[in-house]
Amino acid sequence: MTETRLNYIAGEWLSGPHEIENRNPSDLSDLVGMFAQASGDQLDQALAAARTAQAEWAAYGIERKQAVLMNIGNEMMARADELGTLLCREEGKPFAEGRGEIYRAGQFFTYYANECLRQLGENADSVRPDIEVDIRREPAGVVAVISPWNFPTATASWKIAPALAFSNAVIWKPANLTPASAHALTGIIARQDIPKGLFNLVMGAGRDVGQRLVESPKVDAISFTGSVPVGRGIAAAAVQNFTKLQMEMGSKNALAVMDDADLDLAVTLALGGAFGGTGQKCTASSRLVVHEGIHDAFVDRLVAGAQAMKVGHALAEGTQMGPVVSEGQLKENLDYVDLGRSEGAELACGGTRLNMETEGWYMSPGIFVNTRNDMRINREEMFAPLAAVIKVGSYDEALSVVNDTEFGLTSGIVTRDLARATHFRRNARTGVVTVNLPTAGTDYHVPFGGRGQSSYGPREQGTYAREFYTTVKTAYIAAGSPA
Repeated sequence: MTETRLNYIAGEWLSGPHEIENRNPSDLSDLVGMFAQASGDQLDQALAAARTAQAEWAAYGIERKQAVLMNIGNEMMARADELGTLLCREEGKPFAEGRGEIYRAGQFFTYYANECLRQLGENADSVRPDIEVDIRREPAGVVAVISPWNFPTATASWKIAPALAFSNAVIWKPANLTPASAHALTGIIARQDIPKGLFNLVMGAGRDVGQRLVESPKVDAISFTGSVPVGRGIAAAAVQNFTKLQMEMGSKNALAVMDDADLDLAVTLALGGAFGGTGQKCTASSRLVVHEGIHDAFVDRLVAGAQAMKVGHALAEGTQMGPVVSEGQLKENLDYVDLGRSEGAELACGGTRLNMETEGWYMSPGIFVNTRNDMRINREEMFAPLAAVIKVGSYDEALSVVNDTEFGLTSGIVTRDLARATHFRRNARTGVVTVNLPTAGTDYHVPFGGRGQSSYGPREQGTYAREFYTTVKTAYIAAGSPA
């Protein structure tokens, strides 16, 4: 019998009213595990415990808190091979990507461990005589973290680490497609010197546990990463309690390739940006906006590169692209292939389901050509190993196409022209801009987020995270007041 992995609530590992199974998308015969689903009563128990524990945690000395976060990060990095393998088994990304995700997640914790020591306030003279002003940040309180399946450890970590660093309690509801990675990270956190109830793992469906969590008046802040429709639902629920919100949602990122681009570099960036992580990234380059002067040569090399990519089991040596995460995701991807064709786009290669040695959710990387920016495949986030090439006649047209979207997360340009690169950096309407780099890939010490329907609320990562995880208090002190 397979042991059921439990929820972690108020400092205890608890079973739930039912459980779900988690299978390897690279090999459906591989049962990753059984995972308990939390009940509404258990969520209420977690919320009550979190409120008490948060006050206790806030009273910990800053070096004591720093040690906790440093221990979490160091253990994650030391176990990157083991935890990366587990992540690959349940999510499907190749081992190098899975291991890298775990290691980077550990770095988030060590970075925010040191932020525990850098929480400095401000002081000022009042406009009134003999009065001093003290400005400092205090924890938001109880933070609900709702994380996605595509980066099950990294995205959760860049929310959990600052939440704890800034003295908050956490209720974590991970995606049900990737509970094993969540359970493993929780095991590391649970062993630390923290109050019971400070950190809680409540696994369950979004329509049940997630909805009850975002509707709760006992939650002070919600950090969510997921789709736009779910984000809208969360916002509608949260506003009833005026709960603080931070949301990262959809994207339709564009990589602009100019006629002066290094062709080999441009193709490498496009292939990595479009098909890394099986295209299941919010930063993926799903629109390739290519100048007509280089278009045909670029497409020829891009198609050849996509056809040469090795699709296979996530843990197999040499795999460059693993399976998609689930049967449902694969069906959506193939539906987009049919949609693109019906809109008049030409499928130059790929976009088909693959039969491999092991049964799984495999498909070949697909490239659409002869597309227009008004096609649905260029308007909607597909979250698939599919990219569409859009031909343009000038830099100005390229910039216009890049900005012609409801989203605004990342964008990039490939060019040798410094003036053009500078103009693009200043005029691309996205939260992240890259020059001669893929649109995917972020650092942990600088802000991350987008515009339009991509993001809502304060930025994530770096010192900017404090805007969400803290609230500002201004104190006025009369001269001669007791110390």
